[in-house]
Amino acid sequence: MKAVLDACVLFPTVLREILLGVAARGLYQPVWSERILCEWVRATAKLGEVAAIEAEAQATLVRLAFPQAMTRAQPNIEARLLLPDPADVHVLAVAIAAQADAIITFNAQDFPRPVLADEGLIRLDPDQLLCQLHAQHPGEVAQVVADVHATAQRMLGEVIPLKSLMKRAQLRRLGKAMQAAG
Repeated sequence: MKAVLDACVLFPTVLREILLGVAARGLYQPVWSERILCEWVRATAKLGEVAAIEAEAQATLVRLAFPQAMTRAQPNIEARLLLPDPADVHVLAVAIAAQADAIITFNAQDFPRPVLADEGLIRLDPDQLLCQLHAQHPGEVAQVVADVHATAQRMLGEVIPLKSLMKRAQLRRLGKAMQAAG
């Protein structure tokens, strides 16, 4: 599966690390544009100067780790598209240009399913994507989550229950699926 990651799913650190971790294992191919990465960095900058510097560094690392993910904007495609929020047209245009299968976003209202279906795309929230991947590759997804969980605990210097981490990352269904898998 090839999936465009909207800026809103790159913003939360734990969620981003899980999404990129499963991508690094080859479970799906991420796609984005320079504009999407810049939106993520700008959103993070609202948290302060240090956060902005860290986000820019993380975006650079993401570009290096996934060079094949970068897709150029296609103004000719953008010109023919209509979405409820014109600011999101570039995300759909990137998905079309990359011949992606899905757009991963929390902004369901901005990406109507019928519009996406006309372009051969589906919309998934990150929890849906990760649950699908977990159903197909439970051990690999669980290992990525365990690695991200351990890193988060190490960075914060405290024990964080996995259920709490998954809830904060808006991955409740994945957390339940992993718990059920044992």
